[in-house]
Amino acid sequence: MTRILVIVPFALDAEGIRNREAQSAYVTFPADWQLTYRPVTCGPMSFMSPHDWGLMDMAIFEAGCTAQDEGFDAVCIDTMSDSGMVMLRSVLDIPVIGAGKASMLYALTLGGRFSILAQWEPALPRYRKAIREYGFDRQCASVRSFDQPPDFANLLGGKEDQVFPRMRDVALRCINEDGAEVICLGSTTMHQAGEYLAANLPVPVVNPGPLTYKLVETFLALGLTHGRAAYPAPVEPRLDMLRTMMKAGAEAEAQAKG
Repeated sequence: MTRILVIVPFALDAEGIRNREAQSAYVTFPADWQLTYRPVTCGPMSFMSPHDWGLMDMAIFEAGCTAQDEGFDAVCIDTMSDSGMVMLRSVLDIPVIGAGKASMLYALTLGGRFSILAQWEPALPRYRKAIREYGFDRQCASVRSFDQPPDFANLLGGKEDQVFPRMRDVALRCINEDGAEVICLGSTTMHQAGEYLAANLPVPVVNPGPLTYKLVETFLALGLTHGRAAYPAPVEPRLDMLRTMMKAGAEAEAQAKG
């Protein structure tokens, strides 16, 4: 059996996890594959500032740092921010795929310029940061939002009639005004809109979550993983300390909620 760990970037309940698991319906897997969706132990409540990004790095790192010892064959990070990806690669030999860089690189196999469709304005600095750090300034036509506050648990469920056409209209502006040849959904929380947009836009649409699953399948089939020259292993791992910190954080969150 091939086991894939999918790290969910928020401490969601069972229903919230099921909404994330629904992404697996968009692609097919070999019969002996098993995807395990794991929420973080604790972490930030939003994703909009450097404060949030730092906490998310730690949360996702802790959720996946023992994946190899647990018998998983690969790790997918279920967020376009790629939070914790480089940290996990430093302690794991199995493939670790983040949705952000992978989506942008894949978009460039489909066209010369891509745009990112974001949910709302406060999220834009995070995308611009990633584009700058990954060196995609020239290939990114634009980052536009469709002005919908995120719901990290329920995603876009129940909002389809209102939100999907607005997403389409903003994406058309990316295409017609900015010159985008590919549209990247800016979050795995938008996966429910992927098929609608693909059917209603004149350019390819990259759905980041399902893409990571198929990339992992390719990596495993080709025997590929990251290299130690780029992601050196720690001299003195402190994973026990990290686990203690996250456990204490979760306990504090529970007490605060009463």
